[in-house]
Amino acid sequence: MTACQATNTANSNAIATSQKEMLLSQAGFRSKTVTTPKQQQRVNQLTQNVVSAVKYQGKMFYVYPMAKKDQILVGKQAQYDAHKQALKAQQANRQAQQTSQQAQQREQMLEGSPDWVGETAGPRHIVVEEYDGFGPLDPMQGD
Repeated sequence: MTACQATNTANSNAIATSQKEMLLSQAGFRSKTVTTPKQQQRVNQLTQNVVSAVKYQGKMFYVYPMAKKDQILVGKQAQYDAHKQALKAQQANRQAQQTSQQAQQREQMLEGSPDWVGETAGPRHIVVEEYDGFGPLDPMQGD
């Protein structure tokens, strides 16, 4: 069970990372290869899965270390702004889908809504509900 959860978590993280890299590339970030040990040291100092603002020769750049440790994605302010807009659009789309799914589920529940019958039983008047003629216990099974 634990091994399956670890695999699912690893797969989810890999998918999220590749989606983020794809969004950054679509926003105009360019891939650069890390070639020297000094560059590798600097990249290792960056936070994984986060776009970091860095200054290089007096100019501001946004850098994202890729899953492959030998590459980074680099963009300027325009590309970073485009990436933020794409993220907002993606989140809005996700929320709209969730709202739509919830509405569909509510409609499905109400469409074929069975008859609910409430009765009381026992000294404390516990409500017993029947669902389409089937109660919580099956009398045919001797429960």
